[in-house]
Amino acid sequence: MALGGGVMAKFTFKGLDEYARRLSKLGDQAERVAGKAIYAAADIVTDEIRTNIEAIPVLNKEDLKHHRRNGITQTAKDGLLDSLGIASMEKDAKGLLNVKVGFDGYNKVHTKTYPNGQPNALIARSVESGTSFMEPHPFVRPAVNKTRRAALKKMEEVIEEETKKIMG
Repeated sequence: MALGGGVMAKFTFKGLDEYARRLSKLGDQAERVAGKAIYAAADIVTDEIRTNIEAIPVLNKEDLKHHRRNGITQTAKDGLLDSLGIASMEKDAKGLLNVKVGFDGYNKVHTKTYPNGQPNALIARSVESGTSFMEPHPFVRPAVNKTRRAALKKMEEVIEEETKKIMG
């Protein structure tokens, strides 16, 4: 670079190749790092959902006689607790990484309509929003709202920790 009367300035970067190598390594591991952060955040949300499920009222035999119920059976509650999980991470059409927290499988309440057991996802929706015969007991949305900041903070911490490991 020429400065005034033909004087040349010289720039020397020691370790630039090493820094470039580390940046490249960081880029190569970006998806792994993001995945670790996403799962850490999902764990926080899932734990709060589990806590909220525990707080849902359990119906006894007398409660089941009422037209409008305020809770679920212990068997249905156990099904929700047992089936709550985090799905495998997927990349969407926009290239964003996502995991889903939700309910899988069937509980042990066998009926004519559900001879293999009631779908846990159906029970979760019914409890969350209510039905014509069940009072709503939102437990997913409040968990997401309550843990939003903590989950984002955890993601930030994991990304920072992993970046320091890679960058040295």
